[in-house]
Amino acid sequence: MIDLDKFRDPAVAARLVKKIEAICDGPAAFMEVCGTHTMAISQFGIRGLIPKTIKLLSGPGCPVCVTALSDIDKMIAIAELKDVIFTTFGDMIRVPGSHSSLREAKSQGADVRVLYSPLDAMQIAAENPQKQVVFAGVGFETTSPTIIATVLEAADKGIANFSVYPAFKTVPNALKAVLESGKTKIDGFLCPGHVSAIIGSKPYQFIPAQHNIPCVIAGFEPLDILESLVMLLEQIRAHKKDGRDFSVQTEYRRGVPDAGNPHALAIIDKVTEPCTAEWRAIGSIPDTGLCFREEYRAFDASKRFAIKVEPAVEPEGCLCGQMMMGLHQPDECPMFGKKCTPESPVGPCMVSSEGACAAWYKYGTGS
Repeated sequence: MIDLDKFRDPAVAARLVKKIEAICDGPAAFMEVCGTHTMAISQFGIRGLIPKTIKLLSGPGCPVCVTALSDIDKMIAIAELKDVIFTTFGDMIRVPGSHSSLREAKSQGADVRVLYSPLDAMQIAAENPQKQVVFAGVGFETTSPTIIATVLEAADKGIANFSVYPAFKTVPNALKAVLESGKTKIDGFLCPGHVSAIIGSKPYQFIPAQHNIPCVIAGFEPLDILESLVMLLEQIRAHKKDGRDFSVQTEYRRGVPDAGNPHALAIIDKVTEPCTAEWRAIGSIPDTGLCFREEYRAFDASKRFAIKVEPAVEPEGCLCGQMMMGLHQPDECPMFGKKCTPESPVGPCMVSSEGACAAWYKYGTGS
């Protein structure tokens, strides 16, 4: 078992901060591409430790936050159907749709259940053959393999009343969309450790190769993040000094093999294929979704149920989309902490445990 205390050693943190101060020779904007990083940065007050010239931006790294509003509306509509048991991880139940939420649907009689595993949903389906049981397939490469593996098991066991609403997202092409938008100045990426444990480091190679920006796959403890910032700054300094090419480095070696997890990748590839996905408040991004292949389409809840919803309506004034593009910080939203709070959220960034607004509300800016 890894002793996490050694990744929170104040003396080591102080040395890393001094190193950051010594090698930071100008403004730098780094985007953390993981909601867990966003939480850790706020929880451990990282912004208050590093030079003010370094700006840490939250990216599209919260799977609940980037789930399209139209998908949430469709999930709610399915949950409200007769003889449907709709199951989900906890974060999704409170995310506002255009006019309701899964929690509100539950309060009005829909059978909506919060589960810890898609296997539990499959078991509910086996025990309730007269019902249709749907699991909300929301997540990045970290969680999608377990959900997809459950589909394989349901197919093997002949549990035909189980299905998944596929709202899976993949990370690398989302970063490409952020860079190609030309809206956000990014000097380096803190790439997500959990996602990278599945996909490895190769999928990020286009960032230094095509966009001339360094990347570091970072762990989630404070020393991980500080060391990753050192690595980014060292790449920038070497590039300025002797023109050294930028690269993808891995700080989180204890969790991320270069090749990722071939078994998990094989499961994803067997059942799904890349497709265009709608990202909330960002738009359609090619090859960032995972759609069921033809032979597994019977388990696709979006195809199983003939539902139609009205065009999605984004909440007026919500800046979640701009925050996930690195264009705003939570405290720049006029509704933050006023009209929008965890008890009464307007946008998903305040709902999810990985949302930037939830992090800032809980821990403050750290400055």
